[in-house]
Amino acid sequence: MNVLVIYAHPNPNSYNSSLKDAAVEALIKKGAKVTVSDLYAMNFNPVAQLSDVRVPQDLSTVPKDLQLEREKVEWADYIIFQFPMWWTSAPAIIKGWFDRVFAAGFAYGPGVYNHGNLKGKKTMLSITTGGKHLENYGVNRLKGEMDERLFNIHHEILYFTGMTVLEPFIVPSGVSEEKRKEFIELIKERMTHLERVPMIPFPALEDYENGNLTKKEEATVS
Repeated sequence: MNVLVIYAHPNPNSYNSSLKDAAVEALIKKGAKVTVSDLYAMNFNPVAQLSDVRVPQDLSTVPKDLQLEREKVEWADYIIFQFPMWWTSAPAIIKGWFDRVFAAGFAYGPGVYNHGNLKGKKTMLSITTGGKHLENYGVNRLKGEMDERLFNIHHEILYFTGMTVLEPFIVPSGVSEEKRKEFIELIKERMTHLERVPMIPFPALEDYENGNLTKKEEATVS
């Protein structure tokens, strides 16, 4: 099993860093091969240029940093994203990674969704939120539904490129040190049994007609 961890937090002593280290430790212990892209430590450039937006015929013109990241993506069976939720979404450096690495001709195109170029790979978000609990998320709750908040990443980026999207691991970062340690053990358990993590059952592209989803009982889970 080859696992790529895309990690984004500017503080190497952050709780996100501890979660990342725990996940990597558990994966290696179970025999997986792990590569980590620490975007802040790499000083990854998140600003897309014209040369980044589509993979050219001559791959020698692709910037070196993108070549390296795309090679990691091609190598990986699983891609795990570890980051804090800032202002209702991922940090800008994660969005920039998507903008530049997942270019047309590499991650998608001409196929998309269940026909995307990364079909066969699995992916999962491991994120922290502010506050001490997750009870503020949900229908008619203060912060709305978490699934809606993550839809753009889950469906319109990860599934758009063809990957199977696993249920996210979500941790409230404002908890006590004792609770933080409990979540550290939980992410180790999640990584130890990564193959068993349920997927999010997105319908296939063929189940939509003129942009409308057909009857659920007829829809095919990709």
